[in-house]
Amino acid sequence: MSSSNSITVQILDKDYSIMCPQEERSNLVSAARYLDGKMREIRSSGKVIGADRIAVMAALNITHDLLHKQEVAEVQTSGSTREQVRDLLERVDVVLAADPNERQS
Repeated sequence: MSSSNSITVQILDKDYSIMCPQEERSNLVSAARYLDGKMREIRSSGKVIGADRIAVMAALNITHDLLHKQEVAEVQTSGSTREQVRDLLERVDVVLAADPNERQS
């Protein structure tokens, strides 16, 4: 990759130069800002000291949030699928219960 594919982001007052395709730059900048915000929240709480520990705690918090959102999405998808199956079964029941002469029309 050429240097034109490098972007510098700042996380917790430190610059990081990262190789990144042009089309992914805005996503990388957004991710860096999000991480920076989470790390600053943790640092300002005063409960965690040291950039490495703050980074690990931020990573754990972000990962926890991501996994929780995935679980919620899976439950919602599963519920939606069950509803669709129930609806289809009800339709089949209605058709099967109908007079056979009506089905031929």
